[in-house]
Amino acid sequence: MLEHGPEGALGVVINRPSRLPVAGTIDEWVEFTASPTTVFVGGPVSPSSVIALAAVDSPSSDFDDESSWNRIVGRLGTVDLEATPSDVEGLEAVRMFAGYAGWEAGQLEAELALDSWYVVDVGNEDLHDPNPEELWWTVLSRQPGELGHLRNYPEDPWVN
Repeated sequence: MLEHGPEGALGVVINRPSRLPVAGTIDEWVEFTASPTTVFVGGPVSPSSVIALAAVDSPSSDFDDESSWNRIVGRLGTVDLEATPSDVEGLEAVRMFAGYAGWEAGQLEAELALDSWYVVDVGNEDLHDPNPEELWWTVLSRQPGELGHLRNYPEDPWVN
């Protein structure tokens, strides 16, 4: 979840790499792109737009709206691809997302009220996990109680 407010919500799917390499697409940022070095499918809305998320080593507590990097949580934030990587102080890794998921005002709240989503805290390395296809199970393995037991479910429940 990147933004949530009275007008709605916006997020990206972080475990769907595409086959489109960052190299040849956004060459300037390739050196800092986390493995796998592909553009990820961020969601169905505006698939030709790119959102870049980056981790920095030690975020400044006094960043402003003019910064090339804007904190979301902890060391994670959005990065302005019009800038250069050298403009982002302490840049460690970046991931590119084509498209995003969006909810209109009240839609996400209604889905949460219906228990349509599991809400968990992000781990520091989740965004740049080198095995994004396994991320669902990685995140579940950190959860307590019944939610943590879901990590034992097969990828395809029909083979259970």
